[in-house]
Amino acid sequence: MNRRDRRWWTALALVVVLSFGVLLYLGYQIDQNKPPIPTQVVDSSGRVLMTGADITEGQEIWQSIGGQEIGSIWGHGAYVAPDWSADWLHREATYVLDRYAGAEGASSYDALPAERQAALKERLKEDIRTNTYDPSTGTITVDGLRAASWQQNSAYYADIFSNGNVEDAIPAGTLTDPGQLQQMNDFFWWTAWAAGTDSPGTDVSYLQNWPHEPLIDNVPTPTNVLWSIISVVLLLGGIGGMIFYHNLHSDDEEPRTDAPERDPLLGYKATPSQRATMKYFYIVGALFLLQITMGILTAHYGVEGGSLYGIPLDTILPYAVTRTWHNQLGILWIATAWLATGLYVAPAVGGRDPKYQKLGVNVLFYALILVVAGSLVGEWLSMMGFMGHGLPINWWLGTTGYEYLDMARTWQIGLFVGLFLWFFLMARAMWPALRRARSGEGNRPTATAPLAAGGQRTLILMLLMSSLAIAGFYGAAFGMDQGTHLSITEYWRWWVVHLWVEGFFEVFATVVIAFLFARLGLVRSRTAATATLSSTAVYLAGGIIGTGHHLYFTGGDHIVMAWSATFSALEVVPLVLVGFEAFKNLRLLKVSSWAVGYKWAVYFFIAVSFWNMLGAGIFGFLINPPISLFYVQGLNLTPLHGHAALFGVYGMLGIGLMLFCLRSLMPAKRWADRPIAIGFWGLNIGLLLMCLLSLLPVGLAQAWASITHGLWYARSSEFLYSPALTVLRWLRTPGDIVFTIGGLAIGVFMVGLLFGYSVRTPGGESVSGSVFNRLDEPDEDVEVVGAGVSGQE
Repeated sequence: MNRRDRRWWTALALVVVLSFGVLLYLGYQIDQNKPPIPTQVVDSSGRVLMTGADITEGQEIWQSIGGQEIGSIWGHGAYVAPDWSADWLHREATYVLDRYAGAEGASSYDALPAERQAALKERLKEDIRTNTYDPSTGTITVDGLRAASWQQNSAYYADIFSNGNVEDAIPAGTLTDPGQLQQMNDFFWWTAWAAGTDSPGTDVSYLQNWPHEPLIDNVPTPTNVLWSIISVVLLLGGIGGMIFYHNLHSDDEEPRTDAPERDPLLGYKATPSQRATMKYFYIVGALFLLQITMGILTAHYGVEGGSLYGIPLDTILPYAVTRTWHNQLGILWIATAWLATGLYVAPAVGGRDPKYQKLGVNVLFYALILVVAGSLVGEWLSMMGFMGHGLPINWWLGTTGYEYLDMARTWQIGLFVGLFLWFFLMARAMWPALRRARSGEGNRPTATAPLAAGGQRTLILMLLMSSLAIAGFYGAAFGMDQGTHLSITEYWRWWVVHLWVEGFFEVFATVVIAFLFARLGLVRSRTAATATLSSTAVYLAGGIIGTGHHLYFTGGDHIVMAWSATFSALEVVPLVLVGFEAFKNLRLLKVSSWAVGYKWAVYFFIAVSFWNMLGAGIFGFLINPPISLFYVQGLNLTPLHGHAALFGVYGMLGIGLMLFCLRSLMPAKRWADRPIAIGFWGLNIGLLLMCLLSLLPVGLAQAWASITHGLWYARSSEFLYSPALTVLRWLRTPGDIVFTIGGLAIGVFMVGLLFGYSVRTPGGESVSGSVFNRLDEPDEDVEVVGAGVSGQE
């Protein structure tokens, strides 16, 4: 290992240890400052309105009907239907103001002159923001008017969930039991109380004054403004430093000129376990197409309420179900593609299939099918009410109700065990290569180990470490339980969503791509190892603590906001140079004529660079600073970033890795690749149309509404069903159509591999028969090679 790599290993170790130390400290701060759940809530006469058990049980009932997939709480969840916290707070405020005005003889608050409105507003602010929680008794006391508003709001929301609301895509009969409706409303009340009540000893609410509500002066705090400015300054400084480093080491990125004259994988005979991975990629295609279908339904429910072009599907597939499946399937098919890539790469690195490796690959495959099918069915049963509501069975077999972690605890455990089985299969298959590297043997590939890394131990270790992180960090999901405090649940949920999905999967993909390019001889393995180490250290330096930008308004204090804003800005820094990465990958196709066979895999990697810059970088920073997220959390600028980053980066990566593995399994076969071309351009153009024609303009319009009137208005049906917003939301359709065509084209190609029409002979004719039966056939005029890659480096 050279000195430079040792320095990067040290830097990476320090980044990981110190960053997780800070992230755990932020969790402690959230735990200490989270809004308390009272023992009871009483009015000024001493009448008990609700108990702490009512609030907790109401949270569990809300989870069982879909939770964050029906509207949102504290800005987290679905974008159709209100944010229940912001909506309740506004309705309570207007109710009290109107009663104040009525006592003065006016018909309503709006009918009063501005001078009287200002006076009553100050009275309201004093009433709502004053913290009446008594820590010694655990009691919250509210006056008679607020108790009356609690009753009125409870009746209003009970009507929505029992009789349905088309504009909010909530079907009739979602929840009908009066007692359960009241408990869920008690939970909504508590989330609004935390949003409007000052935390002890401060003039800032428990949620750092979120949401924006002018009636009680819920406005950005000085801490919010200060650290937003600092985050922008740090972003500019970080970009400058990254450009300087890039230019200083630009020579390291030059493609090699002594690349092999022939594809090093020509003649390589796939191992039984590698052939077994083929079925994973077909499941990837099936899950991807199902996700697209659920996305189309979800988008239409947003403008048609509960139907698809007039067809009332919500009676069997309500919005909560389709959105749950859409989000979950996105993660599952991407993860499956990456897991299959790892299972394919590992034997080619180690040089053989360990005993029972194929059996392990098959067991993992069927376990994955069980987890996916079981979780989807359980979610449907829970949200349709067949399991009851708020019961342990909902949590264990139905749904957790939390976005991206919707699968019930039983299926989470199954997935967690499956991920460690995957890591075990990866590690045992790669162990011979690591042993060779430690013994000092050369890294010259062989016919049986065409991807052997030999002396480049760094790449092997990085691949194993990233695989272990993928398996291990899903375990953060077990930090929450059915009745865990909402602030703590959000903390651990974002460990999984941000660190697992957006963090260590990114590291794994970076390592795998560098590994494959190095072993094909397109880049130098030493350069690839150093680049992987450095990019991982830089990315995690901002990415780990940057998790906190999801937690600005979930019960933490100004310390959480300061750390999170700072490192969330740094998280964007490495993304500004992804254009260089795209250019570098494009140049690889010119290194040798045989590299063109990997063209479409490389094109998808180039698309990843583009969407990293636009979706994760530009659209991500659009919502990351505290001052921005204060106004737009829970609005359509968030799914703008989510769609462009999750599919644009991780989805494109998954497809690219899949094509790379399939290409290397049949390196001498000619693909009939027109469907791939249609798929590539359809997916990219369709996604761009979705973003630019609908999600971005709708999000910007909602941001204006939130800034001028408050979050409640930006999420209201009054605003979203206005003529202009209705047109903008319907403009999702062109992008959806183009995107769907792209997805179907990839599916056509995959089916063609299964039946033979996606593979052509040298003369251009399609080859009949399944590619499964031809993976081990010797290619014409091809000898088994392994020494085409340069030796010890």
